[in-house]
Amino acid sequence: MARNDLAKAWNQIKSTVHGRWALLSWDDLEVVAGNYDRLVAKLQERYGMTRQQAERELDEFRASSL
Repeated sequence: MARNDLAKAWNQIKSTVHGRWALLSWDDLEVVAGNYDRLVAKLQERYGMTRQQAERELDEFRASSL
C-alpha cells in the first residue's frame, strides 16, 4: 500500500489506528489527517520511538490492516 493510500482511507481507519496506538489522542489523529510523515512524528513524540521504529511499526500496521 502506498503512503498516499493511508490518507485516502484515513476516515475509515483512524479508529483502528487509535486502538493500536492509544496514546495518540483524537486531536493528534485530526492533526495527522492520514499524512504518513505526521503520523510517524506523532508516534515518535508519544511513544519515544526512533523514526526507524515508528516507520517499521506503521508499515507493519499498514500491511496487516489495509
